[in-house]
Amino acid sequence: MTPKKPTRDHLPTKEQVRAFIDESETPVGKREIGRAFNIKGADRIYLKKILKELVEEGQLERGRKRELAPAGALPSVTVIEVDRIDKDGEPIAKPVSWQEDSKPPLIYVLHPGRTQAPGVGDRLLARLARQKDGTYEARVIRRLEASAGPVLGVYTKIGKDGRVQPTNRKLKKEVVVRDENSMGAQTGEVVLCDILPGKTHALPEGRVTQRVGPMGDAASLSLIAIHAHGIPDKFSDDAINEALAAKPVTLGKRTDLRGLPLITIDPADARDRDDAVWAAPDDDPKNKGGWQAIVAIADVAHYVTHGSALDRTAKERGNSVYFPDRVVPMLPHELSSDLCSLHENVDRPVMAVQMWFDAEGNKLRHKFMRGLIRSVASLTYRQAQNAHEGEFDDKTDMLAAEVIEPLYGAYAALKKAKARRHPLNLDLPERQIEFGDDGFIKAVHKRERFEAHMLIEEFMIQANVSAAETLTQMKRPCMFRVHEPPATDKMIGLHETLAEMNISFAKGQVVTTETFNRILAQADNEIDRELVSSLVLRSQSQAVYSPENLHHFGLHLSNYAHFTSPIRRYADLLVHRSLIAALKLGDGGLKEEEALEFTEIGTLISATERRAMVAERETTDRFTAVFLANKVGEIFQAKVSGVTRAGLFLSLDDTGADALAPISTLGSDFFNFDPEKHMLVGKRTGQVFRLADRLAVRLREVDIATGSMIVEIDDGREGAPSPRRRPVTDRKTRGGGKPPTRKPVKKKKRTLPKGKKRAKRRQQSD
Repeated sequence: MTPKKPTRDHLPTKEQVRAFIDESETPVGKREIGRAFNIKGADRIYLKKILKELVEEGQLERGRKRELAPAGALPSVTVIEVDRIDKDGEPIAKPVSWQEDSKPPLIYVLHPGRTQAPGVGDRLLARLARQKDGTYEARVIRRLEASAGPVLGVYTKIGKDGRVQPTNRKLKKEVVVRDENSMGAQTGEVVLCDILPGKTHALPEGRVTQRVGPMGDAASLSLIAIHAHGIPDKFSDDAINEALAAKPVTLGKRTDLRGLPLITIDPADARDRDDAVWAAPDDDPKNKGGWQAIVAIADVAHYVTHGSALDRTAKERGNSVYFPDRVVPMLPHELSSDLCSLHENVDRPVMAVQMWFDAEGNKLRHKFMRGLIRSVASLTYRQAQNAHEGEFDDKTDMLAAEVIEPLYGAYAALKKAKARRHPLNLDLPERQIEFGDDGFIKAVHKRERFEAHMLIEEFMIQANVSAAETLTQMKRPCMFRVHEPPATDKMIGLHETLAEMNISFAKGQVVTTETFNRILAQADNEIDRELVSSLVLRSQSQAVYSPENLHHFGLHLSNYAHFTSPIRRYADLLVHRSLIAALKLGDGGLKEEEALEFTEIGTLISATERRAMVAERETTDRFTAVFLANKVGEIFQAKVSGVTRAGLFLSLDDTGADALAPISTLGSDFFNFDPEKHMLVGKRTGQVFRLADRLAVRLREVDIATGSMIVEIDDGREGAPSPRRRPVTDRKTRGGGKPPTRKPVKKKKRTLPKGKKRAKRRQQSD
């Protein structure tokens, strides 16, 4: 592409630079722009200045590689989904991840004809080229999932036969099931059915292959999410055979760490144990008050090698997916729950990092090793915390002084460094679904959080930083965990929202994690803090995986990668392989051809991570809906978490469940929506509902299939809120504050066309 000749001396104008970026098919960097306009030397300062202005004005956006593109432009490599087939038979796709309020751009999928054409619902990793009209052309790099497969849905008996309504909203057609193909399914059951060959234009016909259970049963709720989001939950025979053939590891050339009392600390319902920790005072007299610590991580790279069946399935899944009643693991059970899980009193291979800290928590140095450990205990967070507070059980009694207390001592030093670093300090409690002995949901509550949680988190962060630092210093490939600063437009919206909560947040300031922590400190109580944390989280950029080190804004760290969970995250496995190759720690290191795919793999596993997060959240919502289904009619305390034209979104205090109070349930008044102030104002009464209001609500409806709930404001009963009144003078009225009177509308007299008028007059005269 040849840019137009600049008219301002030898330098381009802002408009010319913007035009060049607009016309580029892919995002471009400063180097490409400088080369196009022959900008050299000190003139680069001028280019940097106008690019900064274009970004601040919202005309351009910076991509993950610091590349520039018009605002709202898609990255050059992204995951897309085929949305429809146009009249010419051309696949039209949309981006899987689209966070803008506007409609996503059209993506035309180019098909070379050598493979099967993509169909509706197919997900593709594609390289995009932006066209002048704002659309994109996509060249397929890899097909991510097939469109065909069994259908999960709710069975309904209709006469002799039945219908299956798919739980996946993308599948628009019901499936007809003949009685002989129903396996005796009953109305309301969730079933799996295969689609039988037949006409494509009529309703498809299917055969039930599995009766999962009644709608609302735990197994049914998890399977809905698995099938709705296309999460692979069956391993290939080759992958299972490789896992079955795996054997325990002997010491060999590994560092023997079995003499150190490492322990694992996990939730009580943990499905795998991939990290063990140990700490002790540093015996170096030059480091008075300092500490040393070891974080040992399951050596998954020993079992899962590049190009194997296990590697292919791990890359496809990207990560494990955790539901309240089950886990869909990244690796087969034989590895994830056995040979790669650091159970107590058994030898397990690890990748370990030993770190030394001074008394103020500053890391002095670190070293990696490939070792063999024998965990002396598998503790829960509550057990570790109780032992630290002087409450011992049979397992912790002998560990408290020599093992547990040194961990807390090292953490006390790390806390000092963390406080100076000012990472983003959000308060976002996790919902926990508790099951009874009978398998039914016993309770839904916020998961308890102890200092032991924060101890393990900080140890893991330090290990992750060490991995990223080592690979960066050695100039070796690394899959970084990237979290870029929030976009300017989101900061404007956050300012307006917080203003309604009387929380100070100046417009236009350069935001840091410390800025957000000051905002969080202004919340009056725990409930408010959770809401403000949620608002701040929504304003943040999405964290992704990338071979480009663009730093981690939320943790306020320059070098950060995921190293500590290779059992459940493919990104961590890649970091392990790169460390093994860089430090010459034996077999299973990163291959050169694998490193060349890091950009594409980063895009893929970022997408699978988002898929898992959505599926886990939806399933938790459904489990919560099941628990509350028999509480319809009861009153709950809630806080307004969102205000829209449709009504109020609320978060119930006890369970954290989300519910909607439709605008029709707020009273007989007509409510006007004020989007800038996030509130609904009654036109006649002046009653106001706004963000962060505390309300008593009555549960009216529960939809288990979607996990959604409808509530209404409790009117006049005990515990109901007293409605706030907006001053009448604020309602744009005249004449002493009286509401404006509506003038009667005169009905227009109906008139006939001239020809019909004449015909009517002739008829009357006759």
